[in-house]
Amino acid sequence: MPYGQGTRLPGEAASKLGHLAVIESPWVKSLVEDFESAPAVDGDPSNTVWQTFDPKDVVPLRGVWAVDGSFVPVRSEQKPPREVAFVKTALLMLDKAKLDAIDKDLPHPLLLRDALKDTGVQHATVFPLKNIRTSMGSNYDAVRNIVRDSMRVDQGGAYHDTMKWLAYRKWEPDSTARSPAFQCPHCLKEIESGLDHDAETGLCPYCGGEVFLSDLWGFHMEMGEDSAPESLASSYMLVMEHLMLFTAVRLMWHHSDRSLVTDTLFIKDGPLTLRSQYSKMVPNIRDFLQYAKVTDRPVHVIGQEKSGTFFDHLASIVRFAAPHNRGEPLTYAPLMHSYVHREVYRSPDVSNPYGLKTNWGEKMYVKVDPGTFMVLNVPTGNYKADSDWPTAVDLIGLSRILATLPSLVSHKFEGALYPVELANGIASMSSYPSATILQRFIEGQRTR
Repeated sequence: MPYGQGTRLPGEAASKLGHLAVIESPWVKSLVEDFESAPAVDGDPSNTVWQTFDPKDVVPLRGVWAVDGSFVPVRSEQKPPREVAFVKTALLMLDKAKLDAIDKDLPHPLLLRDALKDTGVQHATVFPLKNIRTSMGSNYDAVRNIVRDSMRVDQGGAYHDTMKWLAYRKWEPDSTARSPAFQCPHCLKEIESGLDHDAETGLCPYCGGEVFLSDLWGFHMEMGEDSAPESLASSYMLVMEHLMLFTAVRLMWHHSDRSLVTDTLFIKDGPLTLRSQYSKMVPNIRDFLQYAKVTDRPVHVIGQEKSGTFFDHLASIVRFAAPHNRGEPLTYAPLMHSYVHREVYRSPDVSNPYGLKTNWGEKMYVKVDPGTFMVLNVPTGNYKADSDWPTAVDLIGLSRILATLPSLVSHKFEGALYPVELANGIASMSSYPSATILQRFIEGQRTR
């Protein structure tokens, strides 16, 4: 690896010819020759099994909720720079009847205004990252309290109530469940028994320190005493996207109209995944979705991946799949675990089955028309480690989801869904407010 360019001296140029002696290997020669003269591919090399969807007699979902988030780190001008991170998430509700009346290519601003009026809620907070601390204590304690207070104060505590609803399995009649186990932020020992049912705080059985229910996410495991990486803001954004989405689910689940939750499509920007220490809530989410399915109140949720390994793989093979002409039926391909290992990750099976601890949705490819394709995640409820799982029948509410998708497609961006596009416009901080405005805001607070 060459030396990079610095502030005073130029970088080192990498040698482009220094290793050509390796081409003397007959294997390397064959590889280079085959690379230059590879024959054209006539079919999908991954043998993806696409299925045609027939929308006949399938009722589309009538309501749509979409959630998205963004975060931006802000650095001050002085040396050493002080760093904070702003996080913003948004939940948007759309009336599908109003949405259908809007031209997806050239939306009329008045129709768009009417469709979006009083339909969205936002959540925002800020975290200390580096070279800054409050007078109340260390950044370690600041982050823990900011996480708890942000969830507990906003929207009258609705997001904190949703966290309790998931942690204590309150969708079950007469539930007395304790919270999932989590690591004590003081002594770092695992509190195997969790917190008492419906408790917001408790005491660590080992060190006696006070712990919050929000500590079960494990944000404290991602930072030091007085500094935190930018990934902390990303993790909080992901957690809040989940809590905001399930707040809508929770409120509809307990609504007097029992069909309301089942007639709604919930869309999350990004995969239906909680990784690392944040995955503690995944088993409860799966159990709720399974409970909803077996009680004949299925919850229709999708996550859309707009980039990444799966999107790149789909882009490389989608030209082989129907539809090839507009007006032809939509096609879809649920991805079995064996397919994911073999074709997407191109790796042998590992000790832990794919998505065992982290995913509450399974991958699926969808092609709506010749130029519109997307990677979706759809929940299954219970998880199976079988290599030939899942199939289409395992994906919750797949028919109604597919019947709804064509009316949500936006042609403003490739493979875009209109609700996600609108939610992103509300949640994005890349343009409003810009990082420059946030930096000025921070500097202004310092001079007061």
